Amino acid sequence: KESCERVNGKEVYLIHEPMAAAIGIGIDIMQPKGNMIVDIGGGTTEIAVIALGGIVCDKSVKVAGDVFTNDIVYYMRTQHNLYVGERTAEKIKIQIGAATEDLELPPDEMSVQGRDLLTGKPKQVQISYREIAKALDKSILRIEDSVMETLSQTPPELAADIYNTGIYLAGGGSMLRGLDKRLSQKTDLPVYIAEDPLRAVVRGTGITLKNLAKFKSILIK
Repeated sequence: KESCERVNGKEVYLIHEPMAAAIGIGIDIMQPKGNMIVDIGGGTTEIAVIALGGIVCDKSVKVAGDVFTNDIVYYMRTQHNLYVGERTAEKIKIQIGAATEDLELPPDEMSVQGRDLLTGKPKQVQISYREIAKALDKSILRIEDSVMETLSQTPPELAADIYNTGIYLAGGGSMLRGLDKRLSQKTDLPVYIAEDPLRAVVRGTGITLKNLAKFKSILIK
């Protein structure tokens, strides 16, 4: 808020991130209907159940994109004695990252260069998406558990709505291959990834600014 005031913002409003994501995805948040949104960003995963323009129950977990990247660095170190940087780990995550070992369209193997921890020489190894799925398993489990916990706190009427509408994924982390399928198996609900999930929150914020009168009630003054 201070940052906005420093650059001469006349009126500064705050909006909850999952709320902005929901608007960006195109959910009509003012309806008396429950919607569940899971926004997997860089630092945190925000899970929220939204109805009537308000957040009914929400949970924030410090497991998201950055943790996934660190998981990959750690895995390469322990399993392959290969020291890779964050940039390389990020590249691995985007190219062959997966949340489950049984993908319908598996990505090709990838060669990764780094430094051999034993000899100190540069070396290269081939890794497959299955290995990355193993590396990320624990972190994804934590996200799954948080989703289950949020579902268990949802009032029954809204839970019934979510049963019909499913769960929406937003944020860059939702682009991890097979994550939607894995969450769907865990919750027995349909899981949808927003189109262009990376920009869902930004889009939502923009839509809110354009229709301030309509969304006034959800903004924090």
